[in-house]
Amino acid sequence: MKVKSILVSQPKPESDRSPYFDLAEKYKLKIDFRPFIHVEGVPAQEFRKEKIGILEHSAVIFTSRNAVDHFFRMAEEMRCNIPDTMKYFCISESTAYYLQKYVVYRKRKIFHGKQRFAELIDLIKKHKKEKFLLPCSDILKKEIPELLEKNKISYTKAVFYRTVCSDLSDLENVSYDMLVFFSPAGIESLFKNFPDFKQNKTRIAVFGPTTTKAVEQHGLRVDVLAPTQNAPSMTMAIENYIKEVNKVK
Repeated sequence: MKVKSILVSQPKPESDRSPYFDLAEKYKLKIDFRPFIHVEGVPAQEFRKEKIGILEHSAVIFTSRNAVDHFFRMAEEMRCNIPDTMKYFCISESTAYYLQKYVVYRKRKIFHGKQRFAELIDLIKKHKKEKFLLPCSDILKKEIPELLEKNKISYTKAVFYRTVCSDLSDLENVSYDMLVFFSPAGIESLFKNFPDFKQNKTRIAVFGPTTTKAVEQHGLRVDVLAPTQNAPSMTMAIENYIKEVNKVK
């Protein structure tokens, strides 16, 4: 069966240059975007019960923009004035630049990796005397605490926000030829919203081994997998599949 409609379980890209838009135009596809999950901030009142002192730390590790937003939100709610001496270690350059929303970038000590936490840990190791705060979601990649502990980094894990399932009830009578997932939480949201979901002829595209495992645990079939050697991105994997099933030359 040809694929004519795709639902991507993420927010619509802000840039018009997204490869998804190129894909839609090139193969005359209907591609919609809908986040299956979203984040909600932990209230300051609840956070106080954890007895974590933000100002007892001299450095902060940011693994996402959400972490940045909720760190400064919490600091404001807790009435903590973050000192200019605070050091910031960011997972990527884009996350580091995002700090400009809250601080004067050129006047702060900001460090960043390329994209992977394993790269950032090399920078963190050079500042072992610091006491690090790790603002994060209730869902955290195991690799992050494992690497910090392995390298004997003094840090405090603090849940500043939670990943929750979005309400998808308006999609109940809408069908797509392909669903695209990027995390196990997206699969969880699918079944929370539609407990009786049956895959039938719907194709499922997944990114990464943990998402693949979640799909298979629910008895679903993986039709499109990324990243692979021939398709390092999701859009490339989808395009390869489209060429095959839609008989595109």
